[in-house]
Amino acid sequence: MNSDVVIIGGGIAGFLSAYELLQHGVKAMIVERGETGHESSWAGGGILSPLYPWRYPSPVTDLAKWGQVRYEALAHTLYKQSGIDPEWLKSGLLFLDTAEQDQAQAWAAEFDVNLELIDSKRISSLAPALKSSAQAIWMPEVAQMRNPRLMQSLKQFLLKAGIDIRENSPVTGLNIVENRITGVKTPNGEIVANKVILTGGAWSRDILGDELGADLQVEPVRGQMLIFKTKPGLLSTMVLDEGKYLIPRKDGRILIGSTLEYVGFQNVTTPEALDELESAAYDMLPALAQYPIEKHWAGLRPGSPAGIPYIGPHPQVAGLFVNTGHFRNGVVLGLASAHLLADLVCEHSPEINPTPYRLNR
Repeated sequence: MNSDVVIIGGGIAGFLSAYELLQHGVKAMIVERGETGHESSWAGGGILSPLYPWRYPSPVTDLAKWGQVRYEALAHTLYKQSGIDPEWLKSGLLFLDTAEQDQAQAWAAEFDVNLELIDSKRISSLAPALKSSAQAIWMPEVAQMRNPRLMQSLKQFLLKAGIDIRENSPVTGLNIVENRITGVKTPNGEIVANKVILTGGAWSRDILGDELGADLQVEPVRGQMLIFKTKPGLLSTMVLDEGKYLIPRKDGRILIGSTLEYVGFQNVTTPEALDELESAAYDMLPALAQYPIEKHWAGLRPGSPAGIPYIGPHPQVAGLFVNTGHFRNGVVLGLASAHLLADLVCEHSPEINPTPYRLNR
């Protein structure tokens, strides 16, 4: 089997990389070890902003800002072509913990972000059911995507465009000849390719192996979440307080997330996390105690130092590229990361400075 470009990994990074390559006229094959979109891409919340964005270094902010102004148009395109609404929604983000308000305001001024410090009256007008709070930080422009629907929509779009997506096809090795990639090995045979893109999330380093993955500091970080089945209108804005967030969906469901656990590849839920998330949810939005928990799940994020992803060519193997390590920000950073990656793969002058994201940075 031959393909000009093979993408290893069918999550948000892989799908968006394929989407952006299509904009350059390149059709890539996607190979996924399980079902596409069913790891951290499915498990996350889909907030189109890093949590506490002022805590991140500028390379993260730069990717986030590039994507934030383009996701609405992407959502419309995907909906029109696939018939599946990714549910882009500008619901705003409300921070109830304000200890870092000076840092937040300085960051917002530097990067020209709409951020306000608001009082209890304004908080109540935005989210009447929330617990009382004297002050909050309000970012009204922050939107969200319903990430499972985003993945479904992207998949249908790519299939209609003729992209070959192979599920349950784990890559068992890379074929390299004289420091140049020539393809990948799978249980169903070898795939010959001139270029290979690794978007394997938390599994990326394992796919590269110890020698080729020496510079790739990516590790699994478990996150657990709950979803409540509530009535529409109970909450209309996203809320963040002491590291936990609430995300209201269009149909009335409300997500509470998430834990941050360094437990290796143990992708299981725990009763301790259930208690922790329930307690945080009821503290922020007491009315949630009246509604049932519909689901409790876990996902493994690709953790990386300072949350800066790795995007670009492998320094040792010609034709091998990486796009991974987005940690907690796979969706908000995903579109810009894929755009940069596609420019580099196609040898176009990159619109986004690639230097901060190099594998051997």
